[in-house]
Amino acid sequence: MKTDPRSKTCVIIRRNGEYLAGRILGSKELRWSIYAHEAVRTRDRQKAEEIARKLGGITMLYNPITMELRVL
Repeated sequence: MKTDPRSKTCVIIRRNGEYLAGRILGSKELRWSIYAHEAVRTRDRQKAEEIARKLGGITMLYNPITMELRVL
């Protein structure tokens, strides 16, 4: 049985060419990565847009199977 690539599509946050990868352990600082596959993924678009607005970034659709990135 094959996996439908659409079911793996998620929302990630980009700012200044880097993707939000989480927080640094034991700190309140955010960790950013130049690689989209390391980004924190969510399917909750509203929550992602709220966080992106606070951080000054943009939300993007990302599919790890096809490696496609699209600006929302």
